[in-house]
Amino acid sequence: MRTPNWFLKRNFIAIALLPFSIIYWLVSKLVFISRLFRQKTSKRPARLRTAMARQVICIGNIMAGGVGKTPIVAEIAKYLKSPVVMRGYKGGDEAKMLQKAGIDVYVGDRVKNITKLNQKSEIINHKLPIIMDDGFQNPTIKKDISILVFDGKIGVGNGFLLPAGPLRETMCSGIKRADAVIIIGEQSLSTKIKKINSKIPIFYAGTETAKPVGAPRIFAFAGIGYPGKFFDALRTIRGIKGFMSRTFPDHHQYSERELIDMKKTADAQNMKLVTTAKDHVRLSPKWQKLVLVAPLTITIEPAFFKWLKEKVK
Repeated sequence: MRTPNWFLKRNFIAIALLPFSIIYWLVSKLVFISRLFRQKTSKRPARLRTAMARQVICIGNIMAGGVGKTPIVAEIAKYLKSPVVMRGYKGGDEAKMLQKAGIDVYVGDRVKNITKLNQKSEIINHKLPIIMDDGFQNPTIKKDISILVFDGKIGVGNGFLLPAGPLRETMCSGIKRADAVIIIGEQSLSTKIKKINSKIPIFYAGTETAKPVGAPRIFAFAGIGYPGKFFDALRTIRGIKGFMSRTFPDHHQYSERELIDMKKTADAQNMKLVTTAKDHVRLSPKWQKLVLVAPLTITIEPAFFKWLKEKVK
């Protein structure tokens, strides 16, 4: 799905869709309540239940579309040396990214995978918590720690619920259920968050997109939730002398024809094809050699890891 342009601004379309947002809110509340009755707690065998005070750490968001959650999941999983369970979506590009980073990833039914992991000796012996990528709105699995991720620049978009806006739930309900918040980039959103819950810890993360080697002129393409963030980051890199871009829907599976057409355009303009790491893992081995990646580095402030260490002690 291509992210609708009204998700980020309150225009006529967004206002016209507000009645459907009310229906979405009512249905989502009913679904949430019904799932509470089927909630499962990630318990280890009786003799080992005291081995880990915190067992499931959920890294989620309240926005539809990408806010940079996967790199945050990767950093936390590497810090804790923990496995990640995730539902997976359209080929599992996020799962491939995490696996490429050397993280143990389990895709599919999260309840079954958590149950399986709780029987593994390496998880039990090393007292490892389990990271759950997404699922903040699904109470089927009881979370011991819930961390919400926001993109500081996007914030909560136009502030409306789906389909009038990008929110899966209201900001108020999400913040009240979370144990902590990580904001990527701009920090102004923290004021709104503190008004909802003055006691919730807020941490910050910075990102840096590196210039692809040997690519002073770039034809960038991306099929992510908010591709504008990627394109803006590339435009600001020192040494970029030419720039073109093309946007695709989130999780887009690129056809041979699309890639050939972009390659022809790039060659004609003496440009290099460049994409995100998330898009790159969806390409065939042949095209992975022809398309460059603009590496994204994310750094979470040390105070977060100090807080997390206390929580999982």
